Amino acid sequence: MIEVGPIWDRVFMVGGPGLSHPTDCCVYLVDAGEDLVMIDSGAGPGVGQIVKNVVTIGYSIHQIKEIVATHCHIDHIGGLAFLKGLCGCMVIAHDRDVEGIELGDARLTAANLYDLDYDPVKVDIVLKEEMETHSFGDLEFHFIHTPGHTPGSIAVYLDLDCGRVLFGQDVHGPFCDEWGSDINQWRRSMEKLLDLEADVLCEGHAAIIKDRAEVRRHIESQLRRYQNL
Repeated sequence: MIEVGPIWDRVFMVGGPGLSHPTDCCVYLVDAGEDLVMIDSGAGPGVGQIVKNVVTIGYSIHQIKEIVATHCHIDHIGGLAFLKGLCGCMVIAHDRDVEGIELGDARLTAANLYDLDYDPVKVDIVLKEEMETHSFGDLEFHFIHTPGHTPGSIAVYLDLDCGRVLFGQDVHGPFCDEWGSDINQWRRSMEKLLDLEADVLCEGHAAIIKDRAEVRRHIESQLRRYQNL
């Protein structure tokens, strides 16, 4: 088991393979003062361990006030129902992925690929613009619509004292017609992320990168990987 701890100023990883469950994406927690904001919730089977990890780093699960669903795949949203029921937090997602989150279609959520059941939840804050900024606690969270992997994929960034932290999640793809993937939209989305010049990238599965030049190289490497599609 990977040791739970901070990965950057006010940012922690509390879930993911080796930390909660093999089916989980990387789950991040942001200390926003009065609020804790969670980025994604894992696939579901590891949500109990995610809760324990939050407690391990010194917080109460009831301090979680918002959970961002970066897109509607089950490895990112499977724990939403449990966490929302436990702490009454608000769920945030983009309008174009709300159908998957609220209705739970097994194709849109990719639950059929994981052989997992998904409990649908209501999205409380629906993002509809290309860029939106919302204040939670003492931080401003900037939400960018990054379609491509799914139609409603989003990235989130924070400007902290130590630099700009980007939660890019599934920067690496993959792509599937059943999910409504669009490789050309994804390319444009990656250009948006490059323009941010983030100091830290917290990806959904691949890596945590803590150098601005390395963040750029990582995103550019993914663009090259799919250049012939």
